[in-house]
Amino acid sequence: MLAIINGTLLTMAGPPIPKGTLLMDQGKIIRVGQDLPLPGYVQVIDAAGKLVMPGLIDAHTHVGIAEEIYQIEGDDTNETTEPVTAHLRAIDAVNPADLGFRDALAGGVTTVVTGPGSANIVAGEMVTMKTFGAVVDGMIIRFPAGLKCALGENPKRVYGSNNKMPATRMAAAALLRETLVEAQNYLAKVEKEKAENNVPERNLKMEAVARVLKGEVPLRVHAHRADDIMTAVRIAREFNVELIVEHCTEGHLIAPMLAAAKVKAVVGPIITNRAKVELMNRSLETAMALYKAGIPFALMTDHPVVPIQYLSLSAGLAVKGGLPEEEALKAITVNAARLLGIDNRVGSLEPGKDADVIVVDRPIFDPNHRVERVFVNGQQVIGNL
Repeated sequence: MLAIINGTLLTMAGPPIPKGTLLMDQGKIIRVGQDLPLPGYVQVIDAAGKLVMPGLIDAHTHVGIAEEIYQIEGDDTNETTEPVTAHLRAIDAVNPADLGFRDALAGGVTTVVTGPGSANIVAGEMVTMKTFGAVVDGMIIRFPAGLKCALGENPKRVYGSNNKMPATRMAAAALLRETLVEAQNYLAKVEKEKAENNVPERNLKMEAVARVLKGEVPLRVHAHRADDIMTAVRIAREFNVELIVEHCTEGHLIAPMLAAAKVKAVVGPIITNRAKVELMNRSLETAMALYKAGIPFALMTDHPVVPIQYLSLSAGLAVKGGLPEEEALKAITVNAARLLGIDNRVGSLEPGKDADVIVVDRPIFDPNHRVERVFVNGQQVIGNL
């Protein structure tokens, strides 16, 4: 058993607890509070003058898939041979030895969503995982975590330049609709075969899309521009599926419409320039606009677009754009966990949750802060005991 004592606990489940105590054992948080009695066999870490908080969550990355120091050798981000590859699984491309995982831990990031990129209309299934481990199978929190799709410039550029569909936004939407309809037909065929006591023929592509139609996972659509975002909303409504808008760059321009549609969003990357036309209206105020409209959202780095260790600085820039500090913290902890459907395990310091804990020397929005200790599943992976 391990106890962290005397630090200020930012539990993300209530007000800060000054001079608090956190007990963890066998990978789980056991107790959180003030003046807790300690058993005689406990190992104690004195965090006086420090902040103790849950490990951070980056809700959209390509860590482990887009390995920074490699080109072809370690870049498995986009399968650019066809525009619909729903049957691809992120877990088959993640390299736990990617240096990005080391950077994540150094920045206090203990949970990430990673997956394929945005070259394809339907790219494959994403995974939510811890950032420490030897093999992917032991790091997974939730798989699949959503079906990655994309609208806008990227699939147009990749396939249109090769005289393939989609070369237009209309074709991109048509391909996504067509894929969803094919999955509907597949499900109907499976039910018919089962009713006739036949063994249905499997189709891995359609099985992945069917998980979205059955409400098991969200449709996670890369969309920057307002019109692309609303196309995603239109299609999600048409097929009655859960939608998470990835990037949501112009979300501040249409926040009331997104709120009415009950959309969720993962905002970012924030530390970036206007690298392409659809980023023309990027703003630090996007997160604030979504917050004011009551839209559930998390923040991302899109690593390696922005190095993952700068997630907290990204949240700090959202504060500069008007987002209250507490909401910015939630967007990379408990609210991110809720949006990802993993808040039963991570995102806050509460008994029964995974002991993913970080100790920092000052508020994480201060660019001079240092992450002094990191625990994943109760194991210290940064710092010395």
